[in-house]
Amino acid sequence: MKVLFLTPWYPSAEDAMSGLFVQKHVEAVRAQGVEVRVIHAQTWRDTLQQWRTLRREGWMPDLVQLNVIQKQGLLALWLKKRYHIPYVIIEHWSGYLPENATVKAHGLRLRFMQRVCSEAEVVMPVSHPLQQCMQALGFQAKRWQQIHNVVDDFFFKNPKSEIINHKSKTLLHVSCFDERAKNVKGLLRAAKMLSLKRQDWQLVLVGTGIDYADVRSYAEQLQMPEGLLCWTGELTPREVAEQMRRADALVLSSRYETYGVVLAEASAAGLPILSTPVGIAEEVADLIVPQEVAQHKPGRFADFIETILWSPITNQQSPITNQFTADAIGCQLLSVYDSCLRHDI
Repeated sequence: MKVLFLTPWYPSAEDAMSGLFVQKHVEAVRAQGVEVRVIHAQTWRDTLQQWRTLRREGWMPDLVQLNVIQKQGLLALWLKKRYHIPYVIIEHWSGYLPENATVKAHGLRLRFMQRVCSEAEVVMPVSHPLQQCMQALGFQAKRWQQIHNVVDDFFFKNPKSEIINHKSKTLLHVSCFDERAKNVKGLLRAAKMLSLKRQDWQLVLVGTGIDYADVRSYAEQLQMPEGLLCWTGELTPREVAEQMRRADALVLSSRYETYGVVLAEASAAGLPILSTPVGIAEEVADLIVPQEVAQHKPGRFADFIETILWSPITNQQSPITNQFTADAIGCQLLSVYDSCLRHDI
């Protein structure tokens, strides 16, 4: 089987992290014996040039996977009409979410995206909330099916099975420090409130990003007791996995996520999870903190943190945890591809 991936996001020399989740899907289906080619392009002209290169090599796909409904969707549509090559869609984009509304309610762009969606054999958003947002905007599909992102295998090694009764607890936060999405300041305000009550804990903040310096400055203004905050900066995925093995709970304070890969990683590691109701949180989190609380009620947010750190919660590994493996997701995609090619949709 030959599958062509079309994507505007993919790791490159300029940005090794962009579209890493797409690359992991590529690797997962290649491991199932699928021959995959990738067209990674931001513009229609570049997309067309790369397609012509593949044709000069004599290569033609059996199926197309469109990752995100963008300009590349025009090629997917054309291949279906010209050569009867079916296509599927995996959608990751946050532009459908009302908190980050990039898709306009009207206009040619929206109608084009809706057409691309309706012509796909299967549309696979990475979370149910993302699917609901797409449907609220009028997107229709022959078949909807959720697909998870791949979690690296080293997150599954020596997973935590229960909260260890340490004298001092460690709360872990991992993000890209984009304050508009991640609400790290809301988490810090809650941490400040908790510090007024007790100080037998530490908040470890992993990552960097566009608002990192501003968030650090904000933390200094809060005048937290010394030693309660630990800033690691950017870490490798293996280093993040090690931080999860050391921590007692993970907290995600995001205003919005389409998926929240850190939630899947923490679930794979057996780490108790406190999260706002974003992405896959409803599927994997042990405790959900309402958005109103996370953003505007630091005292109540602090109560949620205290609960996740000191209550006798035992993480029994969510039943979907094994669905995060490359093998499981590769098999799922292969099954979707087979059904499309057999016209079983």
